[in-house]
Amino acid sequence: MLSDFKNYIQNFNLFEKNDNILLAVSGGIDSVVMLDLFIKAKYKCAVAHCNFLLREDESEQDEEFVRSLSKNYNLPFFTKKFHTEKYASQKGISVQMAARELRYAWFEKIRIRKGYDYIAAAHNQNDSIETFLLNITRGTGIKGLTGIAPKAEKIVRPILFATRENIITYCTENTLTYREDSSNYLLKYARNKIRHVVIPALKDINPGFEQTIPDTIQNINDAEKIYNSEIDKKKRQIVKPSGNHIYLNILKLKKLSPLATYLFEIIKEYNFNPHQVKDIISTMDSGSGKMIYSASHQLLKDRENLIIAPLNKNTKTIYKITENTKKLSNPVGLVFTKTSFEKEFKIPKTNETACLDYYKLKFPLILRKWHDGDFFYPLGMKGRKKISDFFIDNKISLIEKQNSWILVSDHKIVWLMGYRIDDRFRITKKTKRIYLIKKF
Repeated sequence: MLSDFKNYIQNFNLFEKNDNILLAVSGGIDSVVMLDLFIKAKYKCAVAHCNFLLREDESEQDEEFVRSLSKNYNLPFFTKKFHTEKYASQKGISVQMAARELRYAWFEKIRIRKGYDYIAAAHNQNDSIETFLLNITRGTGIKGLTGIAPKAEKIVRPILFATRENIITYCTENTLTYREDSSNYLLKYARNKIRHVVIPALKDINPGFEQTIPDTIQNINDAEKIYNSEIDKKKRQIVKPSGNHIYLNILKLKKLSPLATYLFEIIKEYNFNPHQVKDIISTMDSGSGKMIYSASHQLLKDRENLIIAPLNKNTKTIYKITENTKKLSNPVGLVFTKTSFEKEFKIPKTNETACLDYYKLKFPLILRKWHDGDFFYPLGMKGRKKISDFFIDNKISLIEKQNSWILVSDHKIVWLMGYRIDDRFRITKKTKRIYLIKKF
C-alpha cells in the first residue's frame, strides 16, 4: 500500500516531495493510516485535530489520542474546540455541514499562518462511492456524479485510491491503534444509511459493486471534461462581462438545446438553482423588468439581454468627499486629482472620468444614490432633465439604475457617474484649475 500511496500522489500531482502538508487527523482509522503512510514515505507534515464537542467524553478522548499520536511521531500538533451545534443553529444548517465549514476554515487559517503547502484529508474510495450515491438521492448535475476529487485547490486526498478493506488490512498488518467514532453507526445520518444499508443491498445484487462503481465514476469524470468544454464554448458566444455585470444575449440563448441545461451551467456560479431556471426561461418572452434573485446576485430580464449583477449589500447611502480626499474605494473606486488648466490639456473622452471646474465646486462633495425627482443639466443637452427621464431615454436597465451614484455639490448634481457630468460644472476657457475624478 505504501508504494500505491506514493504512486497515487505522483500520478495525480497532489504535491511535491519537499512540500509541507497539514494532515487532518480525527483519530479514526482512515486518518491514522494516512498519517502512518506520510511518516513511512518520509513526507514533511504536521497534524491538525478538530474537537467538535459533539460526543462529550469521547470527543475529549479523541483529542488526547491524536495529541499523543503526534507526540509519538514528533510532529507539530494543532487542535481547536468548536461549538458546532450552536454554529449550526445560528447558520440554519445541519451539524454535519457546520462541522465541515468550521474545520476547513480553520485548516486554511493554520495553513496560511504556518506556511503549509496543502491540507490532506483522509477520504477513501468508499467515501467517494457514498458521495456518488448520496448525490443521486438528493438530485444532482453531472458534477455531483464525479465522486470526490483527488485535489481541489489546497485540499488533497492522498488515500482516495484505497478501499476501506485496504485500509483495515494495512492497519492490522502494521498494528496501528485508532479511535472508533460511535456516531458512524447512527442511521439518522444519511451517509450512514448509505454505508450500512444501501451499499450492502447493492452488493447482494452485484458482489463486485465496489469495484465497478469507481470505473463508472471515472467514466463520468471523462464525460464531464467533454461536457464542460462544450459549455465553455457556448459561454464565450453568449456571455458578455461588463464591469461587475454579466450580459446574456437572449436570442443566442434561445438557439441552445437543451436550453435549461445550458442556462443552468452558465448561471450556477452566481448561486441560481435549477428550480429557478424555468422561471428565468419564461421571462425571455415577457416584457422587461422581471427580477429573479439568488443568495448573492440578481438577474434582470432587459430588452435583449438577461443581466446578472451582485446584490448591493452596501447599507451606507451617503459619503462625504473633502478637498483633501485623494482616493475612495467604497462604494465606488474613485481617484481625485487637482491640476492647473493648461492649453495642452485634453479632456478625457470617457464617461468613467469627470473633468470639472474646481472653483465651481463647494466642498465637501456628497456621493449618494439618485432619488426620484433628482434633476441635472446634462452636458451636451439643452436645459434641465430628470435623471429618471435620462435613464429612460438612454435605455438604462433597472439593475444599472439601482447601482447608479451621483456626485453632489451644494445640492446641485455634478456628475451622474458613468454617464454624464452637469453642464454647470464643465471646463470653459475661463477655467483656471481642474478637478479630475477617475473611476477604477
